Amino acid sequence: MPVKVSDNDPDRARRFRDAALPYLDDVYTLARYLLRDASDAEDAVQECYLRALKHFDSYRGPAMKPWLFAILRNVCRAEYARRAGIVVGLGDEADEPDGITPLWNESRESPEAEVLRRLDAETMQGLIAALPPLFREVIVLREINDLSYREIASVVDTPVGTVMSRLARARSLLREGWIAAEKGASQ
Repeated sequence: MPVKVSDNDPDRARRFRDAALPYLDDVYTLARYLLRDASDAEDAVQECYLRALKHFDSYRGPAMKPWLFAILRNVCRAEYARRAGIVVGLGDEADEPDGITPLWNESRESPEAEVLRRLDAETMQGLIAALPPLFREVIVLREINDLSYREIASVVDTPVGTVMSRLARARSLLREGWIAAEKGASQ
């Protein structure tokens, strides 16, 4: 007969921290893209981690990160979309502090190159924000969170072929938007 592990078990809490906390930033990033609001994203991440801890003893998956993303996706879709009465989407701006010094030493960009890089990043964030939710979701999971097609299919509960199709369409829309943005900037 299996022994029920107490919710106050320090070993269980340590194992959960070791397994799940390395992905906290990734989970928050996805929540920001899905909910468009920093406060709601924080609440969703907290709810995600509470649910993950609650079901940690029954977790048998191969990878923690896709499991957490699937839980977060369910939290965002069920809880926050229902409360707000809206379709979850992507935030317009990120709450990331400016001026963080990287841990590695690279040669400094010229001010002009840095401005161009920042403009390119802002343009790409805007293009991602403009994608329909189904395409935005898979592009964020693949290109920002570096999940495999199979992991994305597990997170969004669709066949791998559908994931591949959505990614191809998202990339095509991003490419078209980028070309249009470049033409607009050169005129």
